[in-house]
Amino acid sequence: MKRYSFLFLIPVLLLASCGSDKNSESTLGKKIFRYNESAGITSLDPAFSRNIENIWACNQLYNGLVEMDDELNIKPCIAKNWEISDDGKTYTFHLRNDVYFHDHELFNNKKGRNVTAQDFVYSFNRILDSKVASPGAWIFNNVDYNEAYNYAPFVAIDDTTLQIYLSQPFPPFLGILTMQYCSVVAKEIVEYYKNDYRNSPIGTGPFKFKMWDEGNKMVFLKNDNYFEKDEQGNKLPYLDAVAITFIKDEEVEFLKFLNGELEFVSGREGSYKEEIFTNTGELKKKYQQQIKMLTHPYLNTEYLGILVDDELQLVANSPLRKKLVRQAINYGFDRKQMLSYLRKGIGTPATAGFIPKGLPSFDASLVKGYDYNPEKARELLYSAGYPNGKNMPEITLFTTIGYVDLCEFIQHQLTEIGIKTKVEILPATTHRELVARSKLNFFRKSWIADYPDAENYLALFYSKNFTPHGPNYTHFKNFDFDKLYEMAQSEINDSTRFHLYREMDKIIIEEAPVIPLYYDQVVRLIQTNVKDLGINPVNLLTLKKVMIEEKKEN
Repeated sequence: MKRYSFLFLIPVLLLASCGSDKNSESTLGKKIFRYNESAGITSLDPAFSRNIENIWACNQLYNGLVEMDDELNIKPCIAKNWEISDDGKTYTFHLRNDVYFHDHELFNNKKGRNVTAQDFVYSFNRILDSKVASPGAWIFNNVDYNEAYNYAPFVAIDDTTLQIYLSQPFPPFLGILTMQYCSVVAKEIVEYYKNDYRNSPIGTGPFKFKMWDEGNKMVFLKNDNYFEKDEQGNKLPYLDAVAITFIKDEEVEFLKFLNGELEFVSGREGSYKEEIFTNTGELKKKYQQQIKMLTHPYLNTEYLGILVDDELQLVANSPLRKKLVRQAINYGFDRKQMLSYLRKGIGTPATAGFIPKGLPSFDASLVKGYDYNPEKARELLYSAGYPNGKNMPEITLFTTIGYVDLCEFIQHQLTEIGIKTKVEILPATTHRELVARSKLNFFRKSWIADYPDAENYLALFYSKNFTPHGPNYTHFKNFDFDKLYEMAQSEINDSTRFHLYREMDKIIIEEAPVIPLYYDQVVRLIQTNVKDLGINPVNLLTLKKVMIEEKKEN
């Protein structure tokens, strides 16, 4: 395979290709982290950091008040410390005074100016601005328009003191503030570029924007004025640059990784998984000296959703309206076998609740889900009036092309207990729209955590969150669940709140508006000379502490 380098000379010749000289970057002594983004990046504006591709890029360019470490602990960032009022409704953040925006001609002397509390007021109000139309506006659903401050939810008390007011206590709020939506931006830069800010970003992060050739490559350079240091007092970041390419073909991407032209590959999709993974999800022996694999539970629950709203005609005519049928489906297929055959054992069978492994409130010993039990499934079908599936109408499971193998596996095993199932493939955008409009009775779906709290998962079943105005795709409604959910919203004690979460999860398992399939796993393949990349349950890519050592020749 002909090789191409995606690295570029720094700083003067950065935009010129290094061609086929594989050692050009090492002879310059530059440390450049290269990765590929096959799905593309649509914006470098944190107000549009909705998908993981944009989030990863924005995480290198921006900072917020707080950040999350790999163990989901919330740590200071631009805010050096904070207090929460006794009633849980007022958050006071004290900011560092040594954080500067990246250099730009619009600033005095073309140097980056100091970040103040007023910058956060502007940035947060911008997320709520309907003219901006940020998909992240929901993150501030709980803010209170405080009468004492002219009905402003965000107030700069002085340059280094910011207050945020909530209408009610909401313990996950600090976690929400770690999201890239909450990054600080500079008003004068955003308003100068207007719609072009998406490709002209100025942040405070460890790397600064250099260039973006859409569909081809993107480059960030080291921010020499970055405020964070490591434990030994050394300035971060260690890398000189980040280079991102946009090769759509996953096989080509993987070959370039094996060829040493990329430092990192995320995930285990594509046909190359057959080449490198054993049936138990380990690296095959021939690759163990060449590359490293990092794995971690991923806050992502893959599931089948069932519309359960009896007021909809689609539900009234379906056998899925019966809880016993939904429970029978849950018992009717082997999740462990499914993962072993189709995902090389990567992931955890969802035999507990809907809350995924990796969250502190997850406890498989307290929340019991469904194991493979075809006899139990047949008993439930009999009780539902469909002995061995007799007289039960065929049900249709809607999915997208990437999950056909999983759905056909389930289809085959359900047939064995008498449940006739048809699998129908839809384009991803069509599938997403029809689910949101409650037009599909039975559908494959996944939920990746927006923030590291089980409330984010349980919100999918709160009756006031019916789609299209919320994430309750199944239109599940249960009085006891709603009562527990509302109690948990204002519960500050973690242990008590986690107990409430588990009680809600038990209701979901019993009523079965969803069929949990598996709890996903983050998989990262990296070159052996990449150090301290890290891995975390939200699959956030953080490069400020990454080092690249000289690769030893075999």
